[in-house]
Amino acid sequence: MAIERLFKDEATEEKGGRARMASFIGAMAISDLVKTTLGPKGMDKILQSTGRGRSVTVTNDGATILKSLHIDNPAAKVLVDISKVQDDEVGDGTTSVVVLAGELLREAEKLIMTNIHPMTIIAGYRMAAECARNALLQRTMDNKEDSDKFRSDLMNIARTTLSSKILSQDKEHFAKLAVDAVLRLKGSTNLESIQIIKKAGGSLKDSFLDEGFILDKKIGLGQPKRIENAKILVANTAMDTDKVKIYGARVRVDSMTKVAQIETAEKDKMREKVQKIIGHGINCFVNRQLIYNFPEELFAEAGILAIEHADFDGIERLALVTGGEIASTFDNPESVKLGHCKLIEEIMIGEDKLIHFSGVEMGQACTIVLRGASFHVLDEAERSLHDALCVLSQTVNDTRVLFGGGWPEMVMAKEVDELARKTPGKKSHAIEAFSRALIAIPTTIADNAGLDSAELISQLRAEHHKEGTCAGIDVITGAVGDMQKLGISEAFKVKNAVLLSATEAAEMILRVDEIITCAPRRREDRM
Repeated sequence: MAIERLFKDEATEEKGGRARMASFIGAMAISDLVKTTLGPKGMDKILQSTGRGRSVTVTNDGATILKSLHIDNPAAKVLVDISKVQDDEVGDGTTSVVVLAGELLREAEKLIMTNIHPMTIIAGYRMAAECARNALLQRTMDNKEDSDKFRSDLMNIARTTLSSKILSQDKEHFAKLAVDAVLRLKGSTNLESIQIIKKAGGSLKDSFLDEGFILDKKIGLGQPKRIENAKILVANTAMDTDKVKIYGARVRVDSMTKVAQIETAEKDKMREKVQKIIGHGINCFVNRQLIYNFPEELFAEAGILAIEHADFDGIERLALVTGGEIASTFDNPESVKLGHCKLIEEIMIGEDKLIHFSGVEMGQACTIVLRGASFHVLDEAERSLHDALCVLSQTVNDTRVLFGGGWPEMVMAKEVDELARKTPGKKSHAIEAFSRALIAIPTTIADNAGLDSAELISQLRAEHHKEGTCAGIDVITGAVGDMQKLGISEAFKVKNAVLLSATEAAEMILRVDEIITCAPRRREDRM
């Protein structure tokens, strides 16, 4: 008996077939959960948190949905992870990657039922993934030489990315915003310099791209409303010592005049600090913390615009964009890097006043102002736009483009099928299964649009036996369409990442043959 009891009382282990079943079921459940959000007619999910605020998120971004779930199943966690990585790496394709991995496991389960060893399946999947990737590589288009064509490629990619999101109604407008913003970056993938400001009110169509930087703050009283050729000092320092604030210390004074003396001393210290700051030869001072009335008066007298309490994200970005650095001591002005811009002025967006910095040092900086009916709409719009910006900035670097609409999957499936026919042994079953899993993506796109997927996929398959076809699913007319005419394109980098991540995740889950769950820790009674 002693050998039996390896684990503590409440630890559980599942071996072999049962463990594998548990991981397959978990992974497939996750993939079915996000499956309905795939494609231009995909649906959204409402996520309601049980936390204090009961906050509600409405989204169809795969990574956002999966990030918010609390999952117990270990295999499901692997899928959540790949969608997160996909989001960080390329920004889009978060749903596709989970759906593909889920389908690969669904096919693997059938093979395991027929007693094919997991390692054989993995070997087959490896070969199939390699073959599928080469099939895509041969068919990529690259227009980086011709800037007009490349721009229209980018527009197509942006439209395709946005068409499955909340912005699909105004996708022309937003595709143009996203492409303009990314082209300003001139090939850097640092999306920091594209700032997104959300202002409720107005409709999504009222969103616009502004060259320069907008800070979500008002200009204080009695201060210049407009400054040309601004020299900006960005700081993070306390400017609120014109009153005596002594925490936890006791000061004994024998009369009120002594208190007044301390206050005067404080005031003088403040005045000295302000003098030092003015000594930098600036005409705009932006502080992360509060600025009290007294220093504000001093700045206003000197004709300096003082902006207080600029939020952290805003101030970091402001320093980056204007080419300055955040300072916190002001004793040696020569070592402080000031920011510069041509014009600072106050503008109105909807009901709010904001401060607009134009003509900044970093030419690629710009701000996208999103308008929308409610905060939920704005959040989702921001997520969608973020996906588009990520994909575009990746495409500017790796300019290879593919058609979309299930075309890449059909191309890959066809090549993989041919590989299966040439491969001897049990591996060929796994390779065939891989091709079936690939076809599941266009099938899901068709199902989500309420079309007859079996009929459509068989038509697609027939089309793809012709050389050089551009056939894919046109969800709008509900038939097989020409992706080139419709201008439905995707970035090669996204598809490539989806293929490789999904295969690796499926492989990882297939390798599992035992799940061990620890016993929960007991609370000790400390009486």
